Amino acid sequence: MTEPDGGNTQPTGLPRVQLFTDGACRGNPGPGGWAWILRHVATGAERENSGGLASTTNNQMELQAVIDGLSALTKRSRVEVITDSVYVAKGSQEWMPNWKKNEWRRREKNRWVPVKNVELWQQLDQLLSQHEVRFTVVKGHSGHPENERCDELAVEAASRF
Repeated sequence: MTEPDGGNTQPTGLPRVQLFTDGACRGNPGPGGWAWILRHVATGAERENSGGLASTTNNQMELQAVIDGLSALTKRSRVEVITDSVYVAKGSQEWMPNWKKNEWRRREKNRWVPVKNVELWQQLDQLLSQHEVRFTVVKGHSGHPENERCDELAVEAASRF
């Protein structure tokens, strides 16, 4: 099936957006920050945001960046999340279905244990169900312009604590 208007929307009419995200943490746990850049593909319009916590982990900040970015969307969209977090991408695409099936638990040394950061994963799950989302993993600190900008914003947010 081809996409009308130069590939900017699917036949369903959903707008296409790119969500670039990153998280940072000084110490693990320690002061942390998250950031995102949201780009509307058809127009090139962009928004960015960042925030942080006094005591958190890097994984929590990586998750929060995606949660906050998806929360900024005002209508159902086709979203490409571009992140340097394999944890977030694999968790969202591969691990989450089994976690949900197993009541948000995972196997560890032949026993069931709660999924770490379960509250954040559950928030992300709710947001993912509202959009058509795919993940692209980029190498961090490799010169990717949007990833570098998100890193800069996240580190700045962490430094406020």
